[in-house]
Amino acid sequence: MGVFTHEMEVTSTLPTARVFKAYVLESDTIFPKAVPHAIKGVEYLQGTGAPGSIRMVSFVPGLGIEYLKEKVDAVDPDNLSYTDTVIESDVFKNMIEKISYETKFSEAPNGGTIVNVTTKFYSVGDVEIKEEVIKDSLQNRSQIFKAVEEYLLANPDA
Repeated sequence: MGVFTHEMEVTSTLPTARVFKAYVLESDTIFPKAVPHAIKGVEYLQGTGAPGSIRMVSFVPGLGIEYLKEKVDAVDPDNLSYTDTVIESDVFKNMIEKISYETKFSEAPNGGTIVNVTTKFYSVGDVEIKEEVIKDSLQNRSQIFKAVEEYLLANPDA
């Protein structure tokens, strides 16, 4: 098994606590509203969001991905960090065993938020994961962050 690690940074103009709450604590309700053209629904199969919980994200037909299952590894509201692992997806195709995300939310100097994500792709056997697969995955994650920000800006009471 090979491990491919990538770093990503996303910024938001919103306060850190609000971004963390929406992206981590309320993602099961916020994601389908913020990204309705891509995410059909988020459902907990086990637990309610605490470590050990497993949830399934269902996607809108025609995107090339039907679902993924994530395991919540750690939620730390005090340190504004979140760790989860995609443990199953219809797009893994015997190339990827799992994808782990370590996400840290911190205050930006301007009062906004800096989100740092460390992503680890675990390949099946000696399979080398193509750079385009990694870029697509990171781009999709970045787009979800931006969509959540846009949704929160348009819906201040959300």
